[in-house]
Amino acid sequence: MNIAIVTDSTSDIPPQLARDCHIHVIPNLLMVEGQTLLDGEGISREEYYRRLPTFTLPPSTAAPSPNLYTQKYTELVEGGFETILSIHPSPKLSAIFSVASLAAQKYPRHVNVLDSNSVTLGLGFQVIAAAEAVLQGVALPDILKLIERVKHHTRVIALLDTLDYVRRSGRVNWVTAALGNMLGLRALIEVRDGKVNRIGLSRSRRHAVQQLIGHLVNMGSLERFAFLHTTDPDPDEMASILEKTNLVTGSPLVVPVTTVVGTHVGPKGMGFAAVTT
Repeated sequence: MNIAIVTDSTSDIPPQLARDCHIHVIPNLLMVEGQTLLDGEGISREEYYRRLPTFTLPPSTAAPSPNLYTQKYTELVEGGFETILSIHPSPKLSAIFSVASLAAQKYPRHVNVLDSNSVTLGLGFQVIAAAEAVLQGVALPDILKLIERVKHHTRVIALLDTLDYVRRSGRVNWVTAALGNMLGLRALIEVRDGKVNRIGLSRSRRHAVQQLIGHLVNMGSLERFAFLHTTDPDPDEMASILEKTNLVTGSPLVVPVTTVVGTHVGPKGMGFAAVTT
């Protein structure tokens, strides 16, 4: 059975890895300074995070039109693929899942839209595992079981240097976010079951980094790991985290988070996505 894997740019899969694994990535939309850009085009991630605090208008993000997904599904079906697994962020976090589901109605026998319950490499690791399994000739029922296993073994935890950007996004309680921002608190958040949960607060960034490391150490051995950041990371902070990943099978990824996610995180954010054994 020919199986195609589709996801969107919030998966944060490095482009070369996506090409190697034959993963089809649909870009989301970024609205910045009156322009609508496809995620990954028009402005680099490095430039975007450098300019983020200075934009005249707060940037915003959006899912693309269902037509973009319909075009991709049509291309794949007409190309001979019998099954398409389209894996996306939780509908609790984004409209992307609904957009993909709407487009999939044209091909109900071919397209399966799956909720990753996550975002960035929490989503991406599910996609990568599925794509690798396809290349190995694994049967569809076993691929679906693999996706579920990776989903339930994935943790995504991040340090927010400011709560202002996530407050704007509406992902957390506005009063709590406003209070934290006034007090200069850093927050640790975790994306779990499609929700953004606060799991720690700290006045000191150094202490917040130590909290982040503590969560990582408590996970034990890992199958996959990605260090995520929204600004050029501090070398010492990054090293202090990566040195705790010696139990990872394979090399950890270091990924600047897509602008569509980073818009709601803000600059100087960092964290990780990890799949436990």
